[in-house]
Amino acid sequence: MNGSLRRSPGGALIAVLAALLLVSGCAGANGGTGGTGGTEEDDSGSSDPAVSVEPKNGADGVNPKDPIEVTTENGKLRDVSLVNGDGEQVEGELAENGSTWRTTEPLGYDTEYEWSGKVVHSGGGTAPVEGSFHTVAPKNVVRATVNPYGNKTVGIAMPISIKFDSPVQNKAAVQRALDVQTSKPVEGAWAWLNDKQVDWRPKEYWPAHTQVSVDAPLYGIDYGGGSYGQADITSEFEIGRSQVVKAEVDKHRMRVIRNGKEVANYPASYGKPSNPDLHTHEGTYTVMAKHPVEIMDNPKYGYTDVEKKWAVRISNHGEFIHENENNRANIGSRNTSHGCVNLTNADAKEYFQGALLGDPVEVTGSGTQMPPKYAVYDWMLSWQQWQEKSAL
Repeated sequence: MNGSLRRSPGGALIAVLAALLLVSGCAGANGGTGGTGGTEEDDSGSSDPAVSVEPKNGADGVNPKDPIEVTTENGKLRDVSLVNGDGEQVEGELAENGSTWRTTEPLGYDTEYEWSGKVVHSGGGTAPVEGSFHTVAPKNVVRATVNPYGNKTVGIAMPISIKFDSPVQNKAAVQRALDVQTSKPVEGAWAWLNDKQVDWRPKEYWPAHTQVSVDAPLYGIDYGGGSYGQADITSEFEIGRSQVVKAEVDKHRMRVIRNGKEVANYPASYGKPSNPDLHTHEGTYTVMAKHPVEIMDNPKYGYTDVEKKWAVRISNHGEFIHENENNRANIGSRNTSHGCVNLTNADAKEYFQGALLGDPVEVTGSGTQMPPKYAVYDWMLSWQQWQEKSAL
């Protein structure tokens, strides 16, 4: 038998001890403390704290609305600062437990930002807060406006209209950001009337005396094609009393229904039925503007710079409700206007004084429909047609 295969008991004990020492030495090296196990590291708490910045260091094309923050899991943040290329510090807020710092103001477009600060572990270890990133550089920054605005009181058919200086491709992203709050329950929806306008209207007329607030946080929204929103916009307004005008073409009358009761019944003259260009078409119009005197022109039909009093615009197709004493002989008996609603001076003034922007004007009895393309045509569409114009 070959004696080299035999091992004495003493030699086996020495081999086991050597292996144990090797394992203990490896644990101390990997723990970074030079100790012989995890107990001493846990008691001292001297391991370096972990730091995470968002966005990551070196990130480019960052949306200024993305989360901008520093976090640590086993320490407390100290002296955190985020500055732009001009050295201006971004406002931020540190969590009570010191674990998170995040911005409290929007960042700018096409700007380099740099982090600084540190995180301190309870055992004394520290780590730097560092890194930089660059925000997105839009090809085009698009301005938006909202109507109504300025705490106005408007009529029960007034839509909320947001218009953009340039076309919007990513309509769904914009629409998801929009919010309407009402003091009374109101069912309504957004509809894109074209690439530069989105309107919100209720399914039925607004309830009288409803308070409305609109929040459109559009800054940082990617409109598509390299375009981004310029700024957030908001609006607050009130719906006034309920008033509906019943413009009855075939009866040569214009009735005013206020809060469910008829308060006026005026004789009227509407557009000539023999000429489609001059005919007053059926549909629900909306009061758009009011002027004590309006200068009217239609060279095709032989008049320019004609002054008419108490003019209430109800369509940008050219329809107004206004006085026309020159047509007094036909008011209440024949339809002879160029599409407008003609009233006597006294009646036109009375109606003018009580009208609100956003009041509905329901034209019936003419036999022809106004095409839904002349602003404001929101109420020319059925509720189903309106909902089909949503981007969501």
